[in-house]
Amino acid sequence: MMLELMVDANNALGECVLWCERSGRVFWTDILGSTLWAHHPATGATRSWTMPERLASFAFTDHDGRLLVALATQLAYFELESGALTPICEVEAGLSTRLNDGRCDRQGRFVFGTFNEVEPRLAIGGFYRLNRDLSLERLPLPHVAIANSICFSPDGATMYYCDSPERMIRCCDYDLVSGALSNQRVFAQVQGEGEPDGSCVDARGYLWNAQWGAGKLVRYAPDGSIDRSVALAASQPSCVAFGGALLDQLYATSARVGLANPVQADGGLFRGTVPGVRGLPESRFIC
Repeated sequence: MMLELMVDANNALGECVLWCERSGRVFWTDILGSTLWAHHPATGATRSWTMPERLASFAFTDHDGRLLVALATQLAYFELESGALTPICEVEAGLSTRLNDGRCDRQGRFVFGTFNEVEPRLAIGGFYRLNRDLSLERLPLPHVAIANSICFSPDGATMYYCDSPERMIRCCDYDLVSGALSNQRVFAQVQGEGEPDGSCVDARGYLWNAQWGAGKLVRYAPDGSIDRSVALAASQPSCVAFGGALLDQLYATSARVGLANPVQADGGLFRGTVPGVRGLPESRFIC
């Protein structure tokens, strides 16, 4: 099967696609366009918000209409209706990094990583967790050049993550109470072309990964073996999520940046149905 182009968004760097079950909308960001996007499949309405700096990722919160946003240099709250931005904290000030991929754990804490913007992309960034009391802690994981693939198993006891240039997805045990990390290990090695980008986990605990440069989404079984691949018309898929009323719709973002001859689908939002597969409700930041 192949996912179909749903929104011809023409994003330079579409990312962080998430389904909001409360509003029935799919949200995503164009990082380089400093824009938050939302599409309502039931009505076909699409809306966007311009951000004060590049928006790398975000999370829904337990307050309707309020997002936790990971901007290039800081974490903040963003109010959808008023556009008000409330800063929380800066991250890696003084380094050549910006914030990148992020997702909430099953306890409602935001876990994210950073991206080194300077070539050669040395591994100088890190992984962090914003706790419910708004304290920020650096996680005891290796330094990274491009943090990606952050997601959690259905029971929350396994965290997945990667440094994209390594072309492998890693995982570790994640303590449900303390959030302590242990038993770091390789989960899956990318086969063929492409690098691992954004990921999500479905209801059966299989990990779906958008493989940048390979034009496909790959589903990995809990043991790290490849279960299936789904092709996209865009060569640079960047993130994946499940949505729809039954969480049976697979969404994917894509990017045009760096392509000498992009096609129309590059930079668009895609959607399709994978028979027999459903996702999980997106975890929200509890504030």
